[in-house]
Amino acid sequence: MKYLPQILLLFSSALWGASFIFTKALFINESAISPTIILTGRMLVATIVTMPLLIATGRLQPIRKGHWRFFLMLAFAEPFLYSICETGGVQLVSGSLASIIVATIPLFIPFAMSLIYKEKLRMKTILGIVLSLFGIALMSLNNDLTFTASPKGIILLGCAVLIAVFYTVTLVKILDHYSPITITAWQNLIGLVYFMPLMFVVDGDKLPMLSYDLRMWLDIAFLGIMCSTVAYMCFNYGMRKLGATAGSVYNNIIPVFSLILAVSIGQESLSWLKVAGMLVAFAGLTLAQRPQRNVDKNEKKPQA
Repeated sequence: MKYLPQILLLFSSALWGASFIFTKALFINESAISPTIILTGRMLVATIVTMPLLIATGRLQPIRKGHWRFFLMLAFAEPFLYSICETGGVQLVSGSLASIIVATIPLFIPFAMSLIYKEKLRMKTILGIVLSLFGIALMSLNNDLTFTASPKGIILLGCAVLIAVFYTVTLVKILDHYSPITITAWQNLIGLVYFMPLMFVVDGDKLPMLSYDLRMWLDIAFLGIMCSTVAYMCFNYGMRKLGATAGSVYNNIIPVFSLILAVSIGQESLSWLKVAGMLVAFAGLTLAQRPQRNVDKNEKKPQA
């Protein structure tokens, strides 16, 4: 399918947009829960679902000897460090605002790719990103044009952005050697190894205080299966087909999905500024993804 990478990237953005709302719901409904408990639960569910399935179907590719360092770095960046910063930030600010800050990731990736891999910067991509970020800024304002948020939460989410840039430029190293599902499965397993001891040391005393009701398990199952597994598979596939710069632009649309879900379940209210911001963000995404016209009509089109 011609537009399959774009569809999968949009789907991954929708799932990650929902992840902010489901994470916020866990903090609201479970007073004793912590970021490390949520993240360990996510990784545990993701690993239990994906690893046995891949092994049974013979689709799990072993990690090559020279690539272990890349997988260890990837998992340390995402899900470990990134998730700690992101989830900690969501605990302190609203779900939609957290997604707005995370959506700035594409602003930095084109420059990182240009610096490290000499990937050419397209003016349309840069303008599209700037336009999307302007829309995101509108979504973050109150009706009286004021902005109030926890500085600590914003700092944590800013760190998550920088970690995501590192993840993306490292991911490029192995994208052509492994299937997206293999990368995702190993990433979750290694991430679980990182998270498990941290959770018991830091928050082990909070585990008996959780409700363990069906709602809590469903929220964690959604985060683990859909957000930590399916979303990463779709994202890695789209990145493989479109490239890191073009693929990462879809992160700009995450706040739109977050806001729609937050409003639909009553976590947040909708304002004219947020509606305008959504429209501008969509316009920026469209501009950034428009194909480059060839100046020379006789020039051959690149192969898909």
